[in-house]
Amino acid sequence: MSELIGVTVNGEEREFDGPLTVAGLLERLELPQRGIAVAVDGAVFPRGRWSESVRRGWEIEILTAVQGG
Repeated sequence: MSELIGVTVNGEEREFDGPLTVAGLLERLELPQRGIAVAVDGAVFPRGRWSESVRRGWEIEILTAVQGG
């Protein structure tokens, strides 16, 4: 039986079936693995750590790169 993991993603409270990695979260949100940045609780979460498990209560910000100026 999986547990529900409650997190905030870009200001929206969400629940996901766990266990869940940061990379898995991006997949579930149908976001690309490239061209984005992830911050957790206000700090940059480097790509090298995306295989780590998402923890209940995290505040996650996902930023996408856009062209233009």
